[in-house]
Amino acid sequence: MTATSLRVGLVGYGLAGAVFHAPLIATTEGLTLDTVVTSNPQRQEQAREQFPDARIVATADELFARADELDLIVVASPNRTHVPLATTALKAGLPVVVDKPLSGTAAEARDLAALAEERGLLLSVFQNRRWDNDFLTLRKLIAEGELGEVWRFESRFERWRPKPKGGWRESGDPAELGGLLYDLGSHVVDQALVLFGPVTQVYAETVVRREGAETDDDTFIALTHANGVRSHLYVSATAAQLGPRFRVLGSRAGYVKYGLDPQEDALRAGKLPGPEGWGTEDEALWGRIGSGESPVTGGGRPVPTLPGDYPAYYAAVVAALRENAPNPVTALEAAAALEVLEAARRSARDGVVVTL
Repeated sequence: MTATSLRVGLVGYGLAGAVFHAPLIATTEGLTLDTVVTSNPQRQEQAREQFPDARIVATADELFARADELDLIVVASPNRTHVPLATTALKAGLPVVVDKPLSGTAAEARDLAALAEERGLLLSVFQNRRWDNDFLTLRKLIAEGELGEVWRFESRFERWRPKPKGGWRESGDPAELGGLLYDLGSHVVDQALVLFGPVTQVYAETVVRREGAETDDDTFIALTHANGVRSHLYVSATAAQLGPRFRVLGSRAGYVKYGLDPQEDALRAGKLPGPEGWGTEDEALWGRIGSGESPVTGGGRPVPTLPGDYPAYYAAVVAALRENAPNPVTALEAAAALEVLEAARRSARDGVVVTL
């Protein structure tokens, strides 16, 4: 910790807090992990072992009682708590980072954005998949015109988990905001909006396939963007054979990329950002660009995948707080994605195309 470090209070030490936020906060210059909130005794012990200099408290009330000693709150607790905790933090005069999804509805997200603006405070949403290696590579290819005019964007975030794990993420209680539409769907929709802009029509299919599952575990979303691009987005826990992460078709060429960014696996394994080579992948996993042939049979040419860079998100948060640099992910951007997710839920329920 330095004299100018921003003191961070982290609420939640489950998957999001322990695997993503805490390590990224602890390794970002200008941030200090001051306090971790978790009521789970095992997670408290884990936090003490991993971050011995941090305070460990059981409730958010204990954290907010020391609001004047903190500079930033990070909300990484269950989805249903995001809005009330972010509201409390903003009213306490503290900038906030909230894990995705920011809220259950676009209206709630816009209300939070208005509160943050009224208080003159940063409200940012942790959409870390904007810094995935494949997404950074695809943005570069599009910007350089390698694909020509993009016609169709296919994005898959698929897993093979034939047995439900339980917990709030798979709860059927609407208040929990569980299910893949709001979990992985938050990522693929956000990426589509970043690449291709506003959406005019939404069609979706959501299915509960696994025995004992309570909420959607196999979902498809089709988007029509205002610029004419069609996005086909797949999120699934029941994919016995995984499709390409990206298949992007344009007037000049297509780009196909298999495999997930390696940063999550590295963080789960206890590795920390910083060493040379962070976020890089083996050449065998590079995507391919070309036309008229299948990449599976060697068509096209390999495209070096840019390194993934989750640390860039928190570096941008520091710059926003210290230097008035742009917010890396705004609440209004999150609201636009939530509007699409709400439309997808209605489309799947009623079997209709929803016009935005």
